[in-house]
Amino acid sequence: MIERKQEIQQEERAIIVGVVQKGQTELQVQEYMDELAFLAETAGAVTIKRFMQKLPRPDSKTFVGKGKLEEIKNYVQGHDITLVIFDDELTGAQIMNIEKEVGIYTIDRSDLILDIFARRAKTAQAKTQVELAQYQYILPRLKGMWKHLERQGGGVGTRGPGETEIETDRRIVKDKISLLRKRLAEIDKQAFTQRKDRGEFIRVALVGYTNVGKSTLMNILSKRDVFAENKLFATLDTTTSKVVFENTPFLLSDTVGFIRKLPHHLVESFKSTLDEVRESDVLLHVVDISHLQYEDQINVVNKTLQDLKCHDKPVITIFNKMDLYEEKHFDEWLGDDIKETILKELKERWENDTQGNCVFISATEKRNIAELRDRILEQVRTNYKIRYPYKTEFLY
Repeated sequence: MIERKQEIQQEERAIIVGVVQKGQTELQVQEYMDELAFLAETAGAVTIKRFMQKLPRPDSKTFVGKGKLEEIKNYVQGHDITLVIFDDELTGAQIMNIEKEVGIYTIDRSDLILDIFARRAKTAQAKTQVELAQYQYILPRLKGMWKHLERQGGGVGTRGPGETEIETDRRIVKDKISLLRKRLAEIDKQAFTQRKDRGEFIRVALVGYTNVGKSTLMNILSKRDVFAENKLFATLDTTTSKVVFENTPFLLSDTVGFIRKLPHHLVESFKSTLDEVRESDVLLHVVDISHLQYEDQINVVNKTLQDLKCHDKPVITIFNKMDLYEEKHFDEWLGDDIKETILKELKERWENDTQGNCVFISATEKRNIAELRDRILEQVRTNYKIRYPYKTEFLY
């Protein structure tokens, strides 16, 4: 029978490994590894050391070169490390080879994200979606996950028991995936009915990279207490609230955050959750402007919205965490006039790029929230005039 992967334990000592591949820079990979360390922290592990190697292409057997793997092995043995996390997806065979050489539990970024999702899932829908994604991740890696039985030599009459049991497991996993898809389809049908019963309201969805402050903003705009913390994927289940600005009601939804290198099977599994985004009339794209790679994060979100066929919806780009941006970029010796010039140039640049559909705020300091509310109200009213013109006179 299939042995499910073990969960990451609290305060587990981990090392992270990244490869600078063709077309990438060391700075890019360093940024990916910063994010990987944050993912590990979210899962409860502590990153003790990072290993990085420049390769034209990853090694087909162990992903990194022999010398680097030996270096990792020596470090693991001398520093009580219990977990190795690779930043890129590994095959089942690569995981098996690395664990055989290094001697400890090895996972990749996808497995780490799945671990976090499994912990965060609260509703039946989220739990089913995560379980489906886990089985889809396991299926192509089954052979590599087998440690108690090895495949025997090829040829007529030499097929070993290991291969037979792997085939049995593969069939079990495929049946399980089929069952979970059916269950998810039923849940989706119920969710669709619930969304349909919400009446003729304009729908607004908060979208953005993970940990940019969507849930904090949701709390401010809806005056609700949605769970928010400084961790990746704090929100998995979509939360929807009815909000009223100046006698104008609309529905506001907080959605799961996007991330670069998000596993394809996870996107597939969470399509029903992302239906809130698909069926929305207006998107509020929240950006953490204090993040060094915020432009890359914007591109990741825009690419995901394109994949979901939502890129043609009206978008208000909300540059959040302006307080942290100023803290990082302004020192005490900088004059007020220079600070104003920097902020003015920043705002002009993004107003040009977004055709004026942007606003700069700090959710934690509640700075510029009034302007944000006005922008949302203006867009919502515009949408009402287009979609429900007979309601316009009643609303205003």
